[in-house]
Amino acid sequence: MQMVQGTFDDLGTPLSGVTFVVVDLETTGGSPAESSITEIGAVKVRGGEVLGEFQTLVNPGGPIPAFIQVLTGITDAMVATAPRIETALPAFLEFARGTVLVAHNAGFDISFLKAAAARTGNRWPGFEVLDTVTLARQLVPRDEARNHKLSTLAALFGSPTTPDHRALHDARATVDVLHALIGRVGNLGVHTLEELGSYTSRVSPATRRKRYLAQDLPSAPGVYLFKDGNGRVLYVGTSVNIRTRVRSYFTASEQRTRMAEMVRLAESVTPVVCATTLEAEVRELRLIAEHKPRYNRRSKAPERGVWVKLTVEAFPRLSMVREVRADGARYVGPFSNRASAEAAIAAVHEVIPLRQCVQRLSPTKPVSACALADMGRCGAPCTGAQTVEAYAAVVARAAAALGGDSRDVVTALRGRMVALAEQERFEDAGMLRDRLLSLVRGMARTQRIAPLASSAEIVAARPAVLGGWELVCIRHGRLAGSSTAPRGADPMPYVEALRASAEAVSPAPSPAPAATAEESEKILRWLETPGVRLVDLEGQWTCPVGGAGAARAQLEPQAVSRHEAAGFVAAS
Repeated sequence: MQMVQGTFDDLGTPLSGVTFVVVDLETTGGSPAESSITEIGAVKVRGGEVLGEFQTLVNPGGPIPAFIQVLTGITDAMVATAPRIETALPAFLEFARGTVLVAHNAGFDISFLKAAAARTGNRWPGFEVLDTVTLARQLVPRDEARNHKLSTLAALFGSPTTPDHRALHDARATVDVLHALIGRVGNLGVHTLEELGSYTSRVSPATRRKRYLAQDLPSAPGVYLFKDGNGRVLYVGTSVNIRTRVRSYFTASEQRTRMAEMVRLAESVTPVVCATTLEAEVRELRLIAEHKPRYNRRSKAPERGVWVKLTVEAFPRLSMVREVRADGARYVGPFSNRASAEAAIAAVHEVIPLRQCVQRLSPTKPVSACALADMGRCGAPCTGAQTVEAYAAVVARAAAALGGDSRDVVTALRGRMVALAEQERFEDAGMLRDRLLSLVRGMARTQRIAPLASSAEIVAARPAVLGGWELVCIRHGRLAGSSTAPRGADPMPYVEALRASAEAVSPAPSPAPAATAEESEKILRWLETPGVRLVDLEGQWTCPVGGAGAARAQLEPQAVSRHEAAGFVAAS
């Protein structure tokens, strides 16, 4: 396993090295859309030391309401010769450049500053913001302070400055409150800016203490496995930065109940560093399928996929099977569950009169007809009323639809839906629409995966974030290997090395890939991202012109909007 040497940066930004600018504003009212700033006060601090202060009155361009003048002591006469916000704001932004902004009830102050920046044409730098009210609510219980107002906290923590609704005085008091709160979280093991930003008392001390599990993990893309004391895998995840992602499980950013339970049981974390993000995603799928961790909800049973098969016999029919065999039959799928496969079969039966009985029929041994034959929905090959040759024409229509050209079946089903709607049979039309969507999803999936599965080798490259190339080798729909070519180097020697070291993959019976369908789809999504270049292709990577992809693209948005309107999530 490749390991990456960590740096001090991986540990987070120590609070002692962070430069904060604590800011406070006075305004003419409570809404930045209707009111203006009358005073800006700010204090720059680092490591408990004051580095500088900023204070200016601001001419709001209009009268200050009388009650505001009484509250703040700032009068119209005081701001008459003060600079306008067009001058004051750029000066403040320069003072605060490259720092973390702090305010008490930060939403108020930051909203006024952002609105002023928008009005004056100044770009808002996107400061990281810390709100001392939010932090105080987590650290100062009600039995210690009756509320979390600045004046109450300043008195509690013994600030020498009494808040009086003047910007610089209130900013100085907020500095003292900030330092006191940082002291409290320090006693709880919070020592970096990242930890402070995510701190919440809802994270139990036991969970927070388990941060040591992330201490020696690499800051590299890959997969991580949480394990219990017996080495059993509890959860498998993936990230572009293993260390940062694992560390987030012990902070407020992780709010999933089952993950909190998993962290309580975890005793170790095993990293698997990967050359590319695609490799990490694929390894995650494979490890989940292998270990079936109790806290992973998806991808645990790829073997449960269902295929729809057009059987090979004198009178073929549609059947549901668990695997694809090299028997010359036509297959579509896999479907995620049996219900989706049944819906797809029902859609075909709506417009193509294939037999629906399950027994094997002989052209020379007729049997009695079923109800469907009596209803005219089947040609009754069971009775001899339909010859092998006549039935073969029906089968050919179904095979063409399942094999690539779905336009005939989709058009017929849509026509059937319109007819039902015109008869005001809306429930039946809706059921048919859902069946059609299941069918086109299955056909589109097959038509996307099959060309990839039949290609003996595809080598592709994508520009890496930090320069160079991500390289992947795909064989019969399975990721056989991946690597990177460094920035400035000729990538072709790395490509040849990748091909020589990639896994040897045997093809699976068509149209199935030599991997799970989910893995092949992840590979396809990667291949279809902007910037990917095909280096070499041994096979044909194509999709049929009349395939189900176009129909699915039209139907999926309708399904999503319908389920959102009903309060449900569209089925996968």
